[in-house]
Amino acid sequence: MASIIARPSLFQPSTSLILIAEDEPEIADILCAYLARSDLRTAHAADGAQAVELHKTLKPDLVLLDVQMPRLDGWQVLSEIRRRGDTPVIMLTALDQDMDKLIGLRMGADDYVAKPFNAAEVVARVQAVLRRTGQARMREAQLLQAGPFRVDLESREVSVQVQGASHVPELTVTEFNLLASLVRSPRRVFSRAELLLSCLPEGHTLERTVDSHISKLRKKLESLGLHGMPVGVRSLGYRLGLDP
Repeated sequence: MASIIARPSLFQPSTSLILIAEDEPEIADILCAYLARSDLRTAHAADGAQAVELHKTLKPDLVLLDVQMPRLDGWQVLSEIRRRGDTPVIMLTALDQDMDKLIGLRMGADDYVAKPFNAAEVVARVQAVLRRTGQARMREAQLLQAGPFRVDLESREVSVQVQGASHVPELTVTEFNLLASLVRSPRRVFSRAELLLSCLPEGHTLERTVDSHISKLRKKLESLGLHGMPVGVRSLGYRLGLDP
């Protein structure tokens, strides 16, 4: 489903938004300036409560989080961020103690920088974390899962879980493409024309060709113990067929 506001790609650091949660204005200004030089957008929270609110409303790509802040400290903010999701967090603190680093990492921080720090090094760490987390999300995007199906788009392999056992059916290129499309949107009904355009090799022009490939795919899934999938929807097309 298309978003009303198109957010920039995670893999273009120049478009990433960094939330700086820091109660010392001078430090925040320096970080904003250095990040801007690297074409990174910034927002500033002067205390922990504001950081929690801005994280919720702005949905930043990464948070630079000071530990010692008024209203809510960095540990409380980090706990709330982790409760909400997996936004990358780099902790900033004057406490250069191994125990504090361990606490931060165990609570889910992605990196840790002790004050006084070199602002250029902080920018480099921000860029490194953005690359690392962006690559991880890109790998996740290569995996589709719905019901008993797990589709690896990179290796072009399908695994099917049936009664606790995992099976890897041998699918043709077209059968794989059809199943991947259905798994990507398991509740949606795809018309034959859509499936023909997106899944079959160039040169196929008859929508009924889809029926033949779906029939073969269905037989292979039935041999594994999955019956009636994909489901034909009269006068419309096909959907994966998961129970509501």
